[in-house]
Amino acid sequence: MTGRRSVSIMGSTGSIGCSALDVIRQANKDDDNGFDVVALTAGSSAEKLAAQALEFRPQVAVIADERQLPDLRARLEGSGIEAAGGPKAVVEAATRPAGRVLAAIVGAAGLESTLAAVQAGNDVAIANKESVVCGGRLILEEAKKAGVRVLPVDSEHSAIHQCLGDGRQLERLTITASGGPFRTATLEEMRRATPAEAAAHPNWSMGIKNSIDSATLMNKALEFIEAAYLFDVPASVIDVIIHKQSIIHGMAHFTDGSVIAQLGAPDMRTPIAYALGWPDRVPTLVERLDLVRLGQLDFEAIDVEKFPAIQLAREAIAGGPAATTVLNCANESAVSAFIAGHCGFLDISLVVKEVLSRFLSGNMSGMACNSLEEIGFLDRYARNAAEDVLKRVPGGGVEDRTLG
Repeated sequence: MTGRRSVSIMGSTGSIGCSALDVIRQANKDDDNGFDVVALTAGSSAEKLAAQALEFRPQVAVIADERQLPDLRARLEGSGIEAAGGPKAVVEAATRPAGRVLAAIVGAAGLESTLAAVQAGNDVAIANKESVVCGGRLILEEAKKAGVRVLPVDSEHSAIHQCLGDGRQLERLTITASGGPFRTATLEEMRRATPAEAAAHPNWSMGIKNSIDSATLMNKALEFIEAAYLFDVPASVIDVIIHKQSIIHGMAHFTDGSVIAQLGAPDMRTPIAYALGWPDRVPTLVERLDLVRLGQLDFEAIDVEKFPAIQLAREAIAGGPAATTVLNCANESAVSAFIAGHCGFLDISLVVKEVLSRFLSGNMSGMACNSLEEIGFLDRYARNAAEDVLKRVPGGGVEDRTLG
């Protein structure tokens, strides 16, 4: 990397945010080629946000939960760092001029600040797949108007970005899934799974929501939709396969029969460093890949009975951007219910399937999602529908019956 760059991190206390700050910490050991932090934002952890701010010295630290603002201000008193609170302050932070804004707020809640960053003329490194699933067309259209880049942070999309070159003569894309903690589990074992078991990912260290999405493979379903938007390709040319080692993250297949794959240890610091430094490479301390020690790489097809999420994503993307928004928001509600003990693990996919089916059979699927207001309406629709379905699901799970 040549010269210092400025960066803001939306969601700095989460898994991606902390990994990004680790990348920045390492890069800043080189005074001439590091990062200057403009803004840090967090949801509700004033203590953790303040500690990060005191280390990285941003212009502003923002806590979304305004009730935590007095605590944040007290912790930053005398530091010269501005403290702010509330959702509007998060959006304002995203608009501050920065070389790159890392969008790492989990869930559809991250969409508004991501869109604001783009409209303000900031390049965005997007780690929030839910924002793309709900508002991908809107984000990319606004990025084109503003003349800014949207760079992927998910390891799979980072891999494809690195493999594509100029993208000519592209035939197919492949993204890989580890299979999560239940790759070899039976349906009965999955039915009895606890949130702690579902969140115990075998390869990656992630927040609980993304970890549970990985267990259902909904994480991969959302990435499938994200790939279609980010790389402007039909869903029909995107494949998803199981690769339990999580070493190959993505592949680009070309019309001459060539396949270019990107490999690396399963560590989010690599794609984060790539997105923050692109077109340069940022050195990291991630474990180096030793293929001899690894010995072999395994691949297998997805068991669609155990993991229906990819098929649900194909149905949603065929239904248009409104349907992908509904898919995502219904999943967020179902995952929250599972974490809270209000439904079983297998109920997550059943709830999403029921909500999506209701939506596609209605008369709203033609909505274009061209505004935050439309997306917000669909968000509320999906969450209300999921809540209605969840009322029919006892806390112990659905056992062998289906919803519908």
